[in-house]
Amino acid sequence: MTRAALTAICLAVLVFCSCGAKPNGSKTKKPKQVIPTIECDVRAGKINLPEFIAKCPASCKEAKQQVYGTGVFASISSICNAAIHSGVITNSGGKVIVRKMAGQNIYKGSLSNGVRSLSLPKWRESFTVSVGKPKKGVIYPSTLDYTPSRPSTVKTGQKEAKPPLVTTVLPATVAPEPTTTITTTPPEPPSTTTPPPTTTPPPTSTTTKARAVVHKVRDADPDSSRGKVVPETTVTRVEPVDAWKPEVAPYDTAGSSVREQDSIPRTPEPASQGDPNCNVDIAFLMDGSWSIGKRRFKIQKDFLAEVSQVLNVGIAGPMMGIIQFGDEPVTEMSLKTYSNSRDVKSAIEKIVQKGGLSNVGKALSYVNKHYYSDANGNRGGAPNVAVVLVDGWPTDKVEEASRLARESGINIFFVTIEGPDENEKQNVVEANFVDKAVCRTNGFYSLPVSSWFTLRKAVQPLVKRVCDTDRLMCSKTCLNANDIAFVIDGSSSVGTGNFRTVLQFVANVTREFEISDTDTRVGAVQYTYEQRLEFAFGQHNHKADLLNAIKRINYWSGGTSTGAAITYAADQLFSKSKPNKRKIMIVITDGRSYDDVRVPALAVHRQGVIAYSIGIAWAAQDELEYIATDPDKEHSFFVDEFDSLYKFVPKIIHNICQEFNSQPRN
Repeated sequence: MTRAALTAICLAVLVFCSCGAKPNGSKTKKPKQVIPTIECDVRAGKINLPEFIAKCPASCKEAKQQVYGTGVFASISSICNAAIHSGVITNSGGKVIVRKMAGQNIYKGSLSNGVRSLSLPKWRESFTVSVGKPKKGVIYPSTLDYTPSRPSTVKTGQKEAKPPLVTTVLPATVAPEPTTTITTTPPEPPSTTTPPPTTTPPPTSTTTKARAVVHKVRDADPDSSRGKVVPETTVTRVEPVDAWKPEVAPYDTAGSSVREQDSIPRTPEPASQGDPNCNVDIAFLMDGSWSIGKRRFKIQKDFLAEVSQVLNVGIAGPMMGIIQFGDEPVTEMSLKTYSNSRDVKSAIEKIVQKGGLSNVGKALSYVNKHYYSDANGNRGGAPNVAVVLVDGWPTDKVEEASRLARESGINIFFVTIEGPDENEKQNVVEANFVDKAVCRTNGFYSLPVSSWFTLRKAVQPLVKRVCDTDRLMCSKTCLNANDIAFVIDGSSSVGTGNFRTVLQFVANVTREFEISDTDTRVGAVQYTYEQRLEFAFGQHNHKADLLNAIKRINYWSGGTSTGAAITYAADQLFSKSKPNKRKIMIVITDGRSYDDVRVPALAVHRQGVIAYSIGIAWAAQDELEYIATDPDKEHSFFVDEFDSLYKFVPKIIHNICQEFNSQPRN
């Protein structure tokens, strides 16, 4: 073969290989990350994803959306302002990755990057923010699954509210396509293993394992679903374990047990506005244990149906849900399942008795951890109320579960029907279980009913109590339960410049509280020889208006009569306090008083006022201690110069919250 021929063959091979090669190289093109944009006011808790990426717009800092915490934020915080506070983005906007996490016992406020975050004692869910640069190969959801705030409200740009289905959220994974939210209906249990619906278990055989539980039997009930009745007031109840078990409802991704009928799409009645004077989120924990019997279970359902009618359920009033408890709790309806009393009543009629023990403690723990969530219809601004109906007594302990629920802001009521008599008290698992469970032990939160057949008489008293939002103390936190009076020294020794510094201190303390007529209210008195009411409790019910009112206070100038000012504040402010408010007085002075402070201070202490004294420069230490509530070291402060006042803001807030959380329940 000639050299020319060999060359020709090589060229032909090269041309063939080049024609067979893939265009633009052999690598597969990577999917592009689509980043959804959110608005400045979007809170982390409103997005139903455990981890996601989003883009914040510019100028969120000017919107002044609230942020709670530092580093780890409560889920009611604005995502974008939390990212600015953390330094993840600037006020010009940018991409941010949000990761959800468990709730914290305390969130500390701070000022960072021009954003003031607030303190919060406790919240059910937290999140962190980081720079919006996904790791290699990680694709986040390209759309965000929002949780609607009302049962039948569809927000612009958000997904439509759907009938209650079990929602499974796929986390961020390595995938060729963006991960999205998938909604599925839970599969029905195989018919071969599911017993027909029944309110009583089939008779036990001699080979069936059984557990014995000492509990009261209502032997007057001919329809009792328990076995043989013996003459004693307590019997051994035999419950089959292996031969028969009640149907167990499927669980959603949040761990909440949901009845299968709640997963069936339906066309709801039009949303009712409801009673605006009863704006509460109320969950009824109904007793489904075998000790109650079929007849009394029906009475209980009739009672709840009548309560729903009297409550007047609606989106601007009370929203009502039901959990049935036995061995395990199960959600019969969430807060957002029905938005009018007619639908609630119809759903109650279809509830089937679950059976088992009366595990109230387990039910309260379930309610605290899973029930009051945004996904279940919790509205945030409405007090959370849990009403427990129990036949006789619980078969487990309630104290610890109740304490955790109360600390989460849940107002617990107990309706006990046919409680233990003297011969049965020895069988009660936890003595004084009602007092250990309820929010206050003064009788307001507990309704003992002597007989199931007189339960109906409790409808009106119960509705009246759960709708009395002024007395629902467990929904109050240290940030929204106060009447705070600032008593401000306007004497000549203060001077105009220092007086403005004092007003800035007053504003900084005020910013930490939730301000409204039903939350914390603030009043102010300025004094010299005389006294002047600058504004009263409830005169400014929006934080912005209140801060402007503080800024507008004019310096007076004159002498220093602190004792008379304390008496004036008691007459003009605290005499008009609401019964459910904690009364707090903060006296700020720079010198010794011309009159006696001891008698006026003692008088307000006896009225239940918690007094703080803050002295500057020439203030007298002995007078500061007389004014302050004991212990003095927690309520009395002194600084050499006005410019150091700001240091006491977090200390005062901390003390107010600590005292609130440790107050006795009576």
